Amino acid sequence: MAYLKQSQKKQQGVVLITALIMVIAVTGIAVTLMSSSSIDIKITNAAQEREVAENELIGEVQRMISDEANQGANNQFFLTPDEVTAIADGDDKGMVIANHADMQSKMTNLNKGALDLECPRRFNFTAGISCNMLQVATT
Repeated sequence: MAYLKQSQKKQQGVVLITALIMVIAVTGIAVTLMSSSSIDIKITNAAQEREVAENELIGEVQRMISDEANQGANNQFFLTPDEVTAIADGDDKGMVIANHADMQSKMTNLNKGALDLECPRRFNFTAGISCNMLQVATT
């Protein structure tokens, strides 16, 4: 029994130092996990913001196309390349076709000449049908 009392007195400092080392190690692991989770939260928030921005953009493009289509024969999709260039005042990025919610849509006519093109965007064009190819960019 006397042997156990001596051994216990000698080990009191060792146990304290071992416990402190373990506390420091666990604290380090906890800090690492917390910083890792904050990075995950930032990544998740960025992905959500991107999704919202893409949905707003798609909605704006669909609204602009719908507004133009509802105008019937008066819509600006039927303009020739020369008319688009004249309205755009020579701007090679196209003419402004719509402004909604701080988003601007510009239309560019992709026809290289005065005539409409055969419709090459899908598998095979249909003879006798021509296309007025446009590109609309919304920013």
